[in-house]
Amino acid sequence: MKEFKQLGAYGLVIKEDKILLIKKSGGPYDGKLDLPGGTIEFCERPEEALKRELMEEVGIEVVDYQLFDADSVAFEWQFKENVLVKVHHTGIFFKVLSYNNEIKKKIKIDAVNDDSLGADFFDIKELFKDELSAIAVMELEKLGYKLN
Repeated sequence: MKEFKQLGAYGLVIKEDKILLIKKSGGPYDGKLDLPGGTIEFCERPEEALKRELMEEVGIEVVDYQLFDADSVAFEWQFKENVLVKVHHTGIFFKVLSYNNEIKKKIKIDAVNDDSLGADFFDIKELFKDELSAIAVMELEKLGYKLN
């Protein structure tokens, strides 16, 4: 079995029981709703990755944030017909307390943004576990939300 490791920084943007999520294109979470964020690049601090990724995927400039959690999930991903991959996804999660700019509801996949189709706020009480990435489920449950 192949292995895939991912280390990223992710933003939790929550307002009145609504959370900002992106629609994923490609990768282990293809078609799912996920937390905005992504890979921490070589020599990049997690806070820098948070700011860069949220600008790329969502179009917002993070102004104020607070470290919330660091944790990981592991699962199997059927990459291709005959290729099963064991995924270990580690995230550093920040509560985004304030930001500038409007949320980009639709965004193009390009050299800068490789996996977000855009973002929107979703009512947490109406979300189902099977429509969310594993890291989104983990963090929402840590925040005390019960998911369907």
